[in-house]
Amino acid sequence: MTSVSRLRSRILLPAAALAAATALALSGCTANDGLANQYRSGNGQNYIAGDGTVSEFAAGNRGDAVSFTGTLQDGSTVSSADYAGKVLVVNFWYAGCPPCRVEAPDLESLSNKYKSEGVTFLGVNLYDSAQTAESFEKEKGVTYPSVLDRDTGSVLLAFSKTVPPKATPTTLVVDKEGRVAARILGAIPGKSILDTLISDAVAEN
Repeated sequence: MTSVSRLRSRILLPAAALAAATALALSGCTANDGLANQYRSGNGQNYIAGDGTVSEFAAGNRGDAVSFTGTLQDGSTVSSADYAGKVLVVNFWYAGCPPCRVEAPDLESLSNKYKSEGVTFLGVNLYDSAQTAESFEKEKGVTYPSVLDRDTGSVLLAFSKTVPPKATPTTLVVDKEGRVAARILGAIPGKSILDTLISDAVAEN
């Protein structure tokens, strides 16, 4: 097993839940989001995720900037250089992940809130095809782009060298120097918390 495969296996859901996720993707989008409702009710259905733990890193302890390159759903290339001097919010997700489905509207809302301040959002889809990812984004109203990382794992690997995303979803706030300033393992534990983390990063010189 390659290093990328080992990393991905630690943060993807187990086989039983994967089967359910695949069935969901094949059945198409519905107004009644069963996986999201299961997650809200506390019924994990064997899903393994983070607990919403928030870690903040002081500016002097953030280490090196993270360098990455990935391919977006439209086939274009994106890299860390595109976000130089900007605060970047990176969200690791995939369509069959129950907490990813729950938090998507909050991420989109914050993306719109901070757009005028130069903050950008980037999704990193760990499992899906372009078609499945696009269906999810249309259903949830997500407008910011996502890297399709399932084949190369390049973005996952790049961040795993510094502040690893140990669960799905994981959300990282990257400062203006390209360093991870904060990490949330699992679904964001309230929009206001991520809002504050972004605001703090924006305020830094």
